[in-house]
Amino acid sequence: MSVPHNVTTAPDGPEPELVARARTGDREAFAALYYEHYRLVYGYLLVRTRNRHLAEDLTQEVFTRALRRIDAFTWQGTAFAAWLTTIAKNLYLDELGRGRTRLETPVAEFHDPQEPGWGPESLALRELEAVEAHETVRTALHTLNAHQRHCVQLRFLDELTPEETALAMGRSVGAVKTLTYRALRKLRWATEAVSA
Repeated sequence: MSVPHNVTTAPDGPEPELVARARTGDREAFAALYYEHYRLVYGYLLVRTRNRHLAEDLTQEVFTRALRRIDAFTWQGTAFAAWLTTIAKNLYLDELGRGRTRLETPVAEFHDPQEPGWGPESLALRELEAVEAHETVRTALHTLNAHQRHCVQLRFLDELTPEETALAMGRSVGAVKTLTYRALRKLRWATEAVSA
């Protein structure tokens, strides 16, 4: 199937006409949204599942769920692609939970609890450091503006590529790379200031 690659409306603008029409039950408008966003959703799922057939099945399910829930969709100033990506992410996590998709996750090397340095005190200190690191990152994220935070979430928490992030945010790839660079630089300064 040939799927056109269109640019979505910028997130700060009014609700795109296609989305508004689809929410009122216009099937042609929803079909246009499907063709506009198919590649993004499929690519997102293909990278995660590493299985073309499973990615195709999950992509169809994303659009089936979106069609069922489109009347409940509320325009909040972010691209429609971000909503679809959230549905795709949840479906993928459900798939992982069912155990049908097996991915290897590297784990830390196991240590003998009898070995010196791995007593309860040491483990408690490591846990405390992890909590402090989490708090530092959370505090640093609040130093970013809304666009930077959204970009960081899509790129690093939702694990989108720069191209997928650009489509989801309604920006160019170059703009996303600049936004990412500035956000990471600001985060680095913020975390260094907190830990200093």
